[in-house]
Amino acid sequence: MVNGEVHTLAVDPRATLLDTLRDRLGLTGAKKGCAHGSCGACTILVDGRRAVSCLMLAAACDGREITTIEGLATNGALHPVQQAFVDQDAFQCGYCTPGQIMSVAGLLAEGRARDDAAVRDELSGNICRCGAYPNILAAVRQVSGIEPTPAEIGADARLRDAAGGA
Repeated sequence: MVNGEVHTLAVDPRATLLDTLRDRLGLTGAKKGCAHGSCGACTILVDGRRAVSCLMLAAACDGREITTIEGLATNGALHPVQQAFVDQDAFQCGYCTPGQIMSVAGLLAEGRARDDAAVRDELSGNICRCGAYPNILAAVRQVSGIEPTPAEIGADARLRDAAGGA
C-alpha cells in the first residue's frame, strides 16, 4: 500500500524501496542523497513511522503501509507540516525538503516534539546543506505549539546571521 493505493509489483530482491518508489512507481519526491542512510533525503513513513527508504528492501515492505511526500496532502490541501514549511520559508534549494517534511510529520505522529532540544535531536538525521535549520525549527514550532525559550530565540537569530539569511 503506497499513499493509500495498493500496488502489486514483482521486484528484484535487492531493490531498495527508494529505487522502487522512484523508478517503478514514478514517486520522485523522496530523494537519493547519500544512499547510505546518513542524510535523510529519502525519509518516508512506513506504517506511520519514519524510515530512510534507501536502506529498506522493497520486498520487505510487502503488506506495509508506505506514505511518501506525494501522499501527505489530502483532497488538494497541504498537510499542516507542508503548510508550516511554506509559512516559515523552511527550505532553500529544496532537495532535502521532502525528507525533512516527512521526518517532521513522523516525529509529530510519534509524539516526540516535546521541546526544541528534542526536535533538534529527532531531526539530526536529516541534513540541510543550505542551513535552513532555524526556519525548519520554526515550522515545527508552528505545527506543534512548542514555545521557544529566550535562549533559543537568541540561538536562532545567531544561526540566521551566521547563515547570512533572514
